[in-house]
Amino acid sequence: MPPVFSHGDLRLYLLNLLDESPRHGYDLMQALSDRTGGTYTPSAGTIYPRLAKLEEEGLVTKSVEGRKTIYAITEAGHAEVVARAGDLEGIEAGLADSVRLIADEVRGSVREAMKSLRADLAAAAQADRGAAKDRAQADDAARADARSAARADSREQVRRAEAIVADFRTTVRTDLRTHLAHGGSLAASVVDDLARSLDDTLRDLARALRG
Repeated sequence: MPPVFSHGDLRLYLLNLLDESPRHGYDLMQALSDRTGGTYTPSAGTIYPRLAKLEEEGLVTKSVEGRKTIYAITEAGHAEVVARAGDLEGIEAGLADSVRLIADEVRGSVREAMKSLRADLAAAAQADRGAAKDRAQADDAARADARSAARADSREQVRRAEAIVADFRTTVRTDLRTHLAHGGSLAASVVDDLARSLDDTLRDLARALRG
């Protein structure tokens, strides 16, 4: 994936964040992570040297409040933000593209997860049918009828499970597209939580199928 910020863009974006309100260093790092949908989380070694340079240029000032150093924009810094409003619009458009890319990757991951889950369900159902058929050949008619009823119920449960998975896939895709269409962003933590939940579900299913 290409860099989120081109040369010089991070400096301007830091000024823009400080133009919104004074912030301390960690707050700036968190704001950058949030606004890029988790695609870019700068280190202290990236942020603080740039803040020091902006201070040298007279574009920001810093003050100490308790154990935190607060950075605030100066009039000169505000003037640069205003003068480069067009550049900022281009940066914001690039960040929006990054968030859309994440959404596309999430949709692809969800589709693959659902496909894998359906394949596991189908394989488990097939194995169960084969085992039930072998048992039916050695059992009497009454027990065969009982197993046949059990197989029919298993097939119904497989259909139920597939319908649940299909509904989940449709709901996730619709919610993501609606969220992005309304200008929302998608944090990496949300995607991580989704991935962990799917992994937990797959492990629980595998344990249940193994008995």
